[in-house]
Amino acid sequence: MSRPLVAVVALSLTAAGLGLPAASAASATPSSCSAVSTNWTARTTPHAAPEGLLNAYSNTGKGWTGADSTYSVALPGGRTAWIFSDTFLGPVNPDGSRPTTAPFVNNSFVIQQGNNLKTVTGGTPTNPTALIPPPSDGWYWVGAAQTSHAGRDLDVVALRFVKTGTGQWDWHWASNYLARFDSKTFKLKSLTPLPSAANVQWSGWLLRDRGYTYIYGVEDLGASKYQHVARVRGDDLTAKPWEYWTGSGWSSDEAASARVLEGVANEHSVTSFKDGYLLVTHDTNELFSKRVVGYFSCSPTGPWVKPVELYQTPETSGNIITYNSHEHPDLRRGNELLVSYNVNSLVSDDLYGDVSIYRPRFLAVTLAAAK
Repeated sequence: MSRPLVAVVALSLTAAGLGLPAASAASATPSSCSAVSTNWTARTTPHAAPEGLLNAYSNTGKGWTGADSTYSVALPGGRTAWIFSDTFLGPVNPDGSRPTTAPFVNNSFVIQQGNNLKTVTGGTPTNPTALIPPPSDGWYWVGAAQTSHAGRDLDVVALRFVKTGTGQWDWHWASNYLARFDSKTFKLKSLTPLPSAANVQWSGWLLRDRGYTYIYGVEDLGASKYQHVARVRGDDLTAKPWEYWTGSGWSSDEAASARVLEGVANEHSVTSFKDGYLLVTHDTNELFSKRVVGYFSCSPTGPWVKPVELYQTPETSGNIITYNSHEHPDLRRGNELLVSYNVNSLVSDDLYGDVSIYRPRFLAVTLAAAK
């Protein structure tokens, strides 16, 4: 089995760099807001909830036993949908390993209500499959998600990857889609193409703000990763024309989309914070970085300034890598942010030998003004 390893290595490969990344020189001077004018410090506590709950559920081997991506969406009825890409399913051996025959699917949901968790996949209990049926020549990697149509639908951005041969590295990203699920039954209702002409994977994050949904994408050049920003009126990514941030305004031309910030991860977050905005990402200016960083802006389009290190992931060592950190604003508690990151191994056998490796970690992060 090589899919989790292959995918994450390709999505994590970056050029090595020194220090925290700086905001793009092409961005304008930020407007005045306290989110930017304040010098912030971070107090971070690892192993925040729901890490323990997910770990205990994984250990039962009755469904989901580990995955990456780790997006969350609040659903009607007090439920939370945890949205995962490459996913292992049970069983789990008594010694904490997983059998080499353990099912593996490219995307799944874990639905939380209180302390109760339920795994949702496609297929049947005896033959589980991905929620989004893979095309014959590839698979779908899921990204950011939100509800639409007054909560009736759960919309998930999906990246289509295409195989180009039989080798481990013979595949590439091809296009963006929106997978729409019924938020009660979790049945796939539609799979709709999204803009894909500018070499931007529009799956990093979705932010609803002042009548728009902002779509954050990543132009992934391997050695460099650049954030791009688009928006659409309302909450349906398929209903209205998209507009693209050019660095100074909005354009209907996807090719006019500007690079906003270098050094973001393929999966990151942009959320409202104080009177401005907070971007949380793994630092991809260095290879297999352990640094989780935050940036601040007065606008959802940046510029992103005053980077603050939120955490250094202790798992990052040897074969073990960490990646794709982002916030869960639906689970924010006052000034305390909930941030997750993914853990994986460059050696696939590790994921079978120790089920605990390939699980998300969660951080409680409190930002305070520096004294």
